Amino acid sequence: MTKTALSEAKNGDRCMVLDVASKPAELKSRLYALGIIPGVTVHILRFAPLGDPMQLKVSGCFISIRRAEADIIAVEIQ
Repeated sequence: MTKTALSEAKNGDRCMVLDVASKPAELKSRLYALGIIPGVTVHILRFAPLGDPMQLKVSGCFISIRRAEADIIAVEIQ
């Protein structure tokens, strides 16, 4: 298991969030509000036809984020 960006994950992957980059601060705050915090497990459900956005399941909630947002989230694919 290696550290990678969430944007590199594939359909069906389960990932543990390791870190969220601190810049830009408003994006980090938004991701934390959505439940994407270090230690939580994220399940990749699907990608839009052109690959952006991606749908995730986080703590029982379904959310969609852009790949640019997923780039700042460091995860370990399990």
